[in-house]
Amino acid sequence: MVHIVTDTTSGLPQEIAKKYGIPVIPQVINFGTESYLECEEMDSKMFMDKLLSSTELPRTAAPPPELFHPHFERLAADGEPILCLHPSTKLSGTVRSATIAKAEFPQADIRIMDTETIGGPLAWMVIRAAEWAAEGIDADTIWTRLEDMKARSRVYFTVDTLEYLQRGGRIGGAKALLGNLLQIRPILTIKEGQIEPLTNERTRKRALKRIVELACELAPRNRDPMFSIMHAAAPDVAQELAQEIGGLFGNAHILIMDLVPAIVTHGGPGAMGVSFFA
Repeated sequence: MVHIVTDTTSGLPQEIAKKYGIPVIPQVINFGTESYLECEEMDSKMFMDKLLSSTELPRTAAPPPELFHPHFERLAADGEPILCLHPSTKLSGTVRSATIAKAEFPQADIRIMDTETIGGPLAWMVIRAAEWAAEGIDADTIWTRLEDMKARSRVYFTVDTLEYLQRGGRIGGAKALLGNLLQIRPILTIKEGQIEPLTNERTRKRALKRIVELACELAPRNRDPMFSIMHAAAPDVAQELAQEIGGLFGNAHILIMDLVPAIVTHGGPGAMGVSFFA
């Protein structure tokens, strides 16, 4: 059976990782001189507490290649292919780390995909790949299906403040200051693997309404759109969005996900996103 590997930027629910035996490689979170493995040594609550009390923005780092080694060694023992699904190379160095680790196992069939996304869509690609692998579908077919999903992935998100994007170098200081003064709520998307501005709204409520409108315009009605509702310390709003989208799309599957520290570092508390497959 084909083996699936991912990392914590997918936000893959623990119960699903356990069910399919999927290794989830941790990102690294640095607060000053202190380093933590995401989701292993630092959970979302611990991260949020430190983030809100710290005067210095944490830094993120891709998992070092050594974290892949024990998983590659164990999974390669049966000779079956290993598919590694990781975030966009324009957002993370995880693909590079996995590629370096792969070089230590020249006899193994290890295939590494840049999914050109992050968060919810990545989680759904991992879930579907694991389901197909469990059905006995071969690696080539799974890869082709994942390429199709990658092309149809859509992500729209907004942030509560532009401060974290500015502090992390994702937006200029003057623009961030102006945006915060005017209470602008940008709607951002991921296009060709990188974050791009889509439009601006004057309030968070209007931004979320526009994101739901985009889902209604672009998400399919004749197949499961595989929705994800992603949030940073905003569970009540996430539940409301899930109920609204669920009412509009009937029996569509909806994942409600806490954004992991590596993503919240740049989006900040209150970040909200919706993803689906067009």
